[in-house]
Parts: sequence; C-alpha cells; structure tokens
Amino acid sequence: MDYETFYSLNEHPFGFTTDEKYYYDAPQHSKALIKLLHAVENHAGLAILIGEVGAGKTTLSRKMLDELMTRDYEATLLVIIHSEITPDWFLRKLALMFDLEPEEKDKVAIISGLYQRLVELNNKAKGIAILIDEANMLKTKEIMEEMRGLLNLEANNRKLINFILFGLPEMEENLNLDPPLAQRIAVRCFLEPLDKEATVGYIKHRLRIAGAKRELFTSDSFDKIYQFSRGIPRLINSICDNALLEGFLRKKESIDKDIIVEVARDLGLLKDAG
Repeated sequence: MDYETFYSLNEHPFGFTTDEKYYYDAPQHSKALIKLLHAVENHAGLAILIGEVGAGKTTLSRKMLDELMTRDYEATLLVIIHSEITPDWFLRKLALMFDLEPEEKDKVAIISGLYQRLVELNNKAKGIAILIDEANMLKTKEIMEEMRGLLNLEANNRKLINFILFGLPEMEENLNLDPPLAQRIAVRCFLEPLDKEATVGYIKHRLRIAGAKRELFTSDSFDKIYQFSRGIPRLINSICDNALLEGFLRKKESIDKDIIVEVARDLGLLKDAG
C-alpha cells in the first residue's frame, strides 16, 4: 500500500513535474497571466516574467501556451536547458519551430525565410508568440542582439513576433547587455510567492484534483506549511508530499502541525523559517 491508497487518492497530488490540470489560479498567477496575454494581444514585442526558484514560472508558461492556442494564436514554447547557446543555434531553432529547414542556408537566407513564414502565419492567426522558459540561461550580448533584430520584423504596422521570457531575476541583467533590447520590454511581471490564503487554496485544489474526499490537513498544519514554504509552490509540494508519506507511515488519519515540523526538519527548512 502507498499513501495514495491509504488516503483514498486517485493519484499523486504533489508531483514535481508540470501538469496543467493542477494549475491553480492564485491572484499572483492570474495577474501575471493577464498582463502577459495583454502584451501578445497588443503585439508589444517583448514581455518578461521574473520569479525566484520554485515560484511557478514553468507552470505559468505552460498555462499561457494553452491559453494562446485556444485563442487562435500561433504559439510555441522553447525551454533553454544550458547556457552555451549561440545566436546561430537560436536562429536555426526558431526556423525549425516554424517548419523551415535551415541546415544549408546562411543567416541572411534564414532570416528572409523566417520573415516570409511569419508573414504567412500572421495572415492566418491573431499573432505569433515565442515563450522561452529558463530564459535566464541566455547570457550573451550576441543572443540579445539577435532577439532585438527579430523584433524589428514588422508587417501591417505590427510586430510579427512576440517574445515572452520566463526566468530568474538574473535574466534582467542579461537583457541589459543590450540596452536597446532592455528598453523594448513592454510588460514586466514579478511572480510573487503565494500568500497564506492562496497557499491553503493551492493545497486544497491539488488534493481535490487528486480525488480527496475529505480534509487531509488540519488547520494548524496549514500555518506551518506556509511558515516553512514561504508560499513557494515547489516547497509547498515537497512539504506536503513528505507529510502525506509520513502520515501514512504513522497511520495518521490527518496531517497535523507536528508532522509538518518533523518534515520541515528533515528537509532542512527549519533554519530558513527563522
């Protein structure tokens, strides 16, 4: 038996991979999403979302992608997994994302082909958005200059492409490597941690999606979860997942504050809570 069975859950409620069905529309996330969608709808060109580690940037990027696609925008998501990105790779990657084959073409030819493709797509869709997750991994001035050049592509008095960047705070420092690009930031959002009320709502939402038929956490446990997680979704998931496992091992019908404190100690979070 595992804790899902013990607590009559249909599935794992606090997983560590992104699952859109678990998206929780907290005020912080809702506000950021509205602002970023506004940027795309108005062809603003460049918008950024900044958040600390575990704040929910990746989840929000997936949610935004879904929203844009349901609204008839041509949208795609690029995840940067390392910092050794060159302008040539970046440009060729975008071309491939738009069904172009740039293997044997020079830069001018790639940009020309990309321009024609963007015009074609803009005639069919409301607009085009490239969402870039982990954009803080783009660290060179040359990359920033390439992005600025692509933002110069226009037709019918509107930008042909919109970049929405999701990243850690250092992303702004990287954008400032090319001041003209940094000046083009039309929308800037900072994804704040969840407050106490949203933290409780987030936990209950995930449990409900996972099939919980009753309250599994006591009210005083919520106080401790918020204290130790500081409203950071990734830490909330970690605490709650470990707490349910501990509760199962103890055969506890509900998770109380003592279990949360013990889990926080095991995770090394006591010192962070002060």
